[in-house]
Amino acid sequence: MPFDIESKFVIAVASSALFDLTESDRVFREEGEESYRKYQREHENEILSHGVAYPLIKRLLSINTPDDQIVEVILLSRNDPDTGLRVFKSIEHYGLTISRAVFIAGSNPFKYMSAFNATLFLSGNPDDVKEAVAHGYPAGCIYPSDYIDDEKDNEIRLAFDFDGIIADDSAESIFQVGALEKFHSHEKELAGLPLPAGPLLKFFTEISKLQQKEILKNQNDPNYKPRIRIAIATARNAPAHERMINTLRKLDIRVDEAFFLGGVEKIRVLSVFMPHIFFDDQVDHIEGVARIFPSVHVPFGVVNNRDDDKQ
Repeated sequence: MPFDIESKFVIAVASSALFDLTESDRVFREEGEESYRKYQREHENEILSHGVAYPLIKRLLSINTPDDQIVEVILLSRNDPDTGLRVFKSIEHYGLTISRAVFIAGSNPFKYMSAFNATLFLSGNPDDVKEAVAHGYPAGCIYPSDYIDDEKDNEIRLAFDFDGIIADDSAESIFQVGALEKFHSHEKELAGLPLPAGPLLKFFTEISKLQQKEILKNQNDPNYKPRIRIAIATARNAPAHERMINTLRKLDIRVDEAFFLGGVEKIRVLSVFMPHIFFDDQVDHIEGVARIFPSVHVPFGVVNNRDDDKQ
């Protein structure tokens, strides 16, 4: 009987996001492919340390029960199966229920996301992520972090920027030309019109569905504590807040916490929320958070196109 991947909540993750591959990547860059292949074989039984995305992936997989295997994680790798064996040994060591993988030696594997119904591709390789996003795939680049996971904490806390992440950057484009008053008047005028979809809308929507399942479990069993908590941290403030709220209403999505910051640094509220992952389309925002909490840059839209033009 075929495995029904369409009914699953699926994340695709590169080994560079799941584990710390600093040393093996150094060998590849400085000594070449053959030395890298030899290195991986020689260290095949050495377990890799946790990567930045590890806490999130472990928590999401923990939602699965013997009767309801709703979360599926797919490994997408630039390795071939030979050099990728070390990663699978580390997955087995940590007891992660990841059994499906795509190995594309020397190539970007994002094109297989649709085949596995993946709502997100997390990687530590910024070039791979840029290519994926340029082709319309939902992808994000994990930034290095000093975050230390509290394994006694069973919640799964996810924080999202709004424009350029959940919604597209059509409103952001007005703000970025420095016309703040024009932005506010534009958003007030269109307050009742939901914004078009952003690059991570499907992932955000599917996370919301998982959250609803958790809430239903609590309704059926008051002793069960829902584990998923969702926050939006946006530079929007009044009067631009209304359009965001109406967009979420149209999507029938609830969020637990929303921060309309109007220029206040996001780290100030995220230090209280303590996310296991934070998504933003602006590098400046990511750099202020990433060292403390796992953070993902989504290189989408006008802000990132402008940055590319400067290079």
